[in-house]
Amino acid sequence: KIFMKIEVYSLNGDVVEKINADDKIFKVALKSSVIRQAILSERANSRQGTHSSKNRSAVNGGGKKPWKQKGRGVARAGTTRSPLWRGGGVVFGPEPHKYKHKLPKKMSKLARKSVLSDKISKDEFMVLDKISIDSNKTSDFVAFLSKLKLDDKKVTILVSSFQENLILASRNLRKVYIENVRNVSVYDLLDSEVVITDKKGLSDLIEVLA
Repeated sequence: KIFMKIEVYSLNGDVVEKINADDKIFKVALKSSVIRQAILSERANSRQGTHSSKNRSAVNGGGKKPWKQKGRGVARAGTTRSPLWRGGGVVFGPEPHKYKHKLPKKMSKLARKSVLSDKISKDEFMVLDKISIDSNKTSDFVAFLSKLKLDDKKVTILVSSFQENLILASRNLRKVYIENVRNVSVYDLLDSEVVITDKKGLSDLIEVLA
């Protein structure tokens, strides 16, 4: 195997270690077409598909024939709930359906590898020794970002386990997103200026993408 070196930073922004990372995961060429397919799949699968409208058989009323068939000199009418009438049903309106779009696992992995490799090549991927804060105050979290010089960046933080303080301290910040490293989507990775994780998160990421 060929390994590249990924630098590990302390919470103060100093390099404390360099660890080996497989080139087959973190040095993959940018695959635009695969990334596009992955994002289309993720966005489609996130749709609820609950949109609905009522056709002429579902709207309320309309049981009685409005007037007799002949003799009035006007058009025939069988129901007041015809789509031609006010309050009538909708013609070819939206109905609930699934938007499920399956993506092969290999393609999903390749898309994430490709995006991560691009982030690393542009210095937009950072590994910390550990990600933890002692309080749930937003000010403490802002101070944490300031030490890393990321307070003006759109940041996605990949964690391997639930951290209540981290969630509470970051939830008021518009540009900060906390994601589980095992479930992070291609869209989440792309939609950030910097991706941060810790050594445990990096280990889980390698395990998922290997």
